[in-house]
Amino acid sequence: MTDLAPESTDSNAKPYSVSELAFALKRTLEDAYGFVRLRAELSKVTFHGNGHVYLTLKDDRAAIDGVVWKGSVRNLSVRPEQGLEVIVTGKITTYPAGSRYQIVIETMEAAGVGALLAQLERLKAKMQAEGLFEASRKRPLPAMPMVVGVITSPTGAVIRDILHRIRDRWPCRVIVWPVVVQGDAAAAQVGNAIQRFNALAPDGPVPRPDVLIVARGGGSVEDLWAFNDEGLARIVAAGTIPLISAVGHETDTTLIDFVSDRRAPTPTAAAEVATPVLAELRAAIGDLSSRLHRQGGRVVEDRRQRVVHASRSLDRVPDLVEMAAQRFNLAASRLAAALNRNISIHDTQLIRTASRLSPALLQRPQQVRTERLAGVAARLAAGLERNVAVHRGELTRLTARLTPALLQRPRQQQAEALSRTALRLRPALDRGLERMTERLVSLGKLHASVDPSAPLKRGFARVHRADGSLVREGATLRSGDGVSLVFADVARQATIDGTPGAAPEPPPAPARPARPPRAPPSPSAQGDLF
Repeated sequence: MTDLAPESTDSNAKPYSVSELAFALKRTLEDAYGFVRLRAELSKVTFHGNGHVYLTLKDDRAAIDGVVWKGSVRNLSVRPEQGLEVIVTGKITTYPAGSRYQIVIETMEAAGVGALLAQLERLKAKMQAEGLFEASRKRPLPAMPMVVGVITSPTGAVIRDILHRIRDRWPCRVIVWPVVVQGDAAAAQVGNAIQRFNALAPDGPVPRPDVLIVARGGGSVEDLWAFNDEGLARIVAAGTIPLISAVGHETDTTLIDFVSDRRAPTPTAAAEVATPVLAELRAAIGDLSSRLHRQGGRVVEDRRQRVVHASRSLDRVPDLVEMAAQRFNLAASRLAAALNRNISIHDTQLIRTASRLSPALLQRPQQVRTERLAGVAARLAAGLERNVAVHRGELTRLTARLTPALLQRPRQQQAEALSRTALRLRPALDRGLERMTERLVSLGKLHASVDPSAPLKRGFARVHRADGSLVREGATLRSGDGVSLVFADVARQATIDGTPGAAPEPPPAPARPARPPRAPPSPSAQGDLF
């Protein structure tokens, strides 16, 4: 049997360990692809608890893993979401423990307007499902705000338009919170301003606004994208102060427009929505005051007519008393005859009863019965006279007390009504005089503001030509022209001198034909209307 020699394994190639090979590949990839810009669709987006974001970038034929470290997440211009098409920049590296390569993402932006709008639609659907767009949760705006808070850039034309419009319509206090309105920091600054305004105490050193305005001028979708931030929209929805969104032009729509309490098409329109018109309120108050005075006058006239009618009715009181007295006298005269008839009836009944008595009683003297009957009749007559006298005296006393009181009552009522009218008339006259005084002061200020001599007291002067016409442009003057300088206290003559190296003088304007002098009217001739 022949022994076989082992094969020789000698070679010049140095053997690598697995770790050495893995890290060599890692260095090679990082050196060769230290800066890579990719356009892809996001997939398998995972937000880890430690703050990192793990995702996959893919197209229709390949895929690569990616990671966004915690420190770079806040610098991303868009929020990573499943299905979003983005453009990312970063470097290619490997994960040695798993023999995988990946991209470490440093920046991320949406790939075109379509991707941004798609992301916006997803946010809108999500927040609408949570009920943040419901009309029932929107707060009403105050009718007459005392303090208006404005959140916008302090250097743009937007803040000037808002302040000018509020000053013209409703002069009130305006607090401006300066923020940037474009870029990565815009959403955070606007959200912080809204939270700080809502945190102000009503009785603090800085007054708490009654309404807030978030304003920005128009721009592209990318310029306005800061106002589509989900965190900013939730801050707007959680605020307690009514908020008006005025971002962009009328055709621009952002996410905070749906969660705000009112949307304005422009910043100027936001100022008009937030404030009433002071002149219209004054006119309405004046109209209501006039209607109140007219209604009060009608009420006073109605009460006066009632008093007149009542006084006419009271004039018949003496006649009514006399009629009552006549009825009383008639009843008194009938009472005596009725008493006599009553006596006769009782006498007849007594005789009839006496006829049925025993013979012994019938034998009593007739004179005794006659005397008894006469005594009863005398007592009845005396009682009747006393009763008549008592009632007549009482009627006389009542008549004497009733007549002056009834005649005096209308006069007292008229005097009291006249006193009340005089008390109301004096304040009304004072208010009318105060309104006319305010109007006279306003007219005086208007007259002073348009007085052409007022600027002369502040150091200005008017320039007139030799013919007295006013010089409005210096280019119309030529060298050697005589002018008059009118100051506040005196007028001085001057001559225009040419300046060396000046621009050539403009050609003289054609002289206007002199108007023939008008003949003075004769004293006896009647003046012409034209």
